[in-house]
Amino acid sequence: MIIEAGRHFTLPAPGSAAEALAFVRDPARALSRLHFLRGLHVHGDELRGELLVPLPVLGEADLPFLCVLAPTPDGATLTPQPIEGERAWVEVTGQAQVLEGAQAARGGETAVEVTFNFLFRAHLATPDAQGWGGAAFEKMVRAAAGRTLERVTQELPEGLREALEAG
Repeated sequence: MIIEAGRHFTLPAPGSAAEALAFVRDPARALSRLHFLRGLHVHGDELRGELLVPLPVLGEADLPFLCVLAPTPDGATLTPQPIEGERAWVEVTGQAQVLEGAQAARGGETAVEVTFNFLFRAHLATPDAQGWGGAAFEKMVRAAAGRTLERVTQELPEGLREALEAG
């Protein structure tokens, strides 16, 4: 079963374009305020962590993810990598682009913005749906995972804004 949700948004960046570039190229700092992620580890260009998914009756599931971070001339990208041997995992695809806008009204400063584009794709292996009980369980898991990914995409801008403002 595959469930996905995405989000595209733009945030104002305090400071210079160079500071915003450093921010988007440092995933440990950029993702530090996202409460739905746990166990973030950066090793070279690899980013690993877990997305927390609350499941009714079963408690909380940790969906691991693995991405490769690549700098681009105006930002960075996250490219998901497959995870072998897991029954459930999530692909995290992301792109951040730093934009220097027109002169802002306040004192002629150049406005800096960061445009983000994320896609979360959960891969969930469930037992074969046998009878109405199995089908109901699969429907419950699909609904819970779908709600979680929607919540993630709704909370994402605020968490990144907090991290951006914290420096």
